[in-house]
Amino acid sequence: MATKIGLRRMGTKKVPFYRIVVADSRSLSKGKLIDQLGWYDPRQKKVEVDKEKILGWISKGAELTNSVKKVLVNFSIVSLHEISYRQLGEGKG
Repeated sequence: MATKIGLRRMGTKKVPFYRIVVADSRSLSKGKLIDQLGWYDPRQKKVEVDKEKILGWISKGAELTNSVKKVLVNFSIVSLHEISYRQLGEGKG
């Protein structure tokens, strides 16, 4: 099963709020989620994530969607170097 780390939209009409989740790549936005890693509020420009969980999932083979990658890098939670290092498998162990 291919997994992705993506955003799941929550909130009400015109008040978006996103959860950062790990889910099957075929049903990322509406299907059953595997793990919740944090949240992102674009209106207040706040983000809260569990960095260790994200890096753990990346090392297990989960791919980041473009939107999650932008959020994590823009808020200086992880660097692109750290992401690519984990994806290559060198960060295991």
